[in-house]
Amino acid sequence: MTNKQQRMIFINLPVKDLKASMAFYQALGFDNNPQYTDNTAACMVWSDSIHVMLLTQDKWRSFTSKPIADSNCSEVMLALTCNSQIEVDTMLGRVANKGGTTDVMPPRDLGFMYSRSLSDADGHIWELFWMNPAAQCG
Repeated sequence: MTNKQQRMIFINLPVKDLKASMAFYQALGFDNNPQYTDNTAACMVWSDSIHVMLLTQDKWRSFTSKPIADSNCSEVMLALTCNSQIEVDTMLGRVANKGGTTDVMPPRDLGFMYSRSLSDADGHIWELFWMNPAAQCG
């Protein structure tokens, strides 16, 4: 295996209300990076390698001519790892009153994995999950 430079992912999401979306993601545990934030975009940091760019719909339209999907559509589900089942539940509790919807799908407890889902006010679906690293699948 070759030695690769640390890779990062920047997830870009169109949002209707930038300030409300920032509050939602901060409640979820993201930090704001003001270096890449202005009145059209906000960089929300989950870890050194995972960032979410919240873009106003006008800003989003400068990147693509495709229409913005409404909240009745689903294109992707983004998943974030948590350190425990308790952290999964705690994170969902923090965003319950921040404009999103918790438990979009029923919670799943497979013994070795526990997950719950949510969507933000713009309908972007996230899954929060914990996996037991010692468990063997299959």
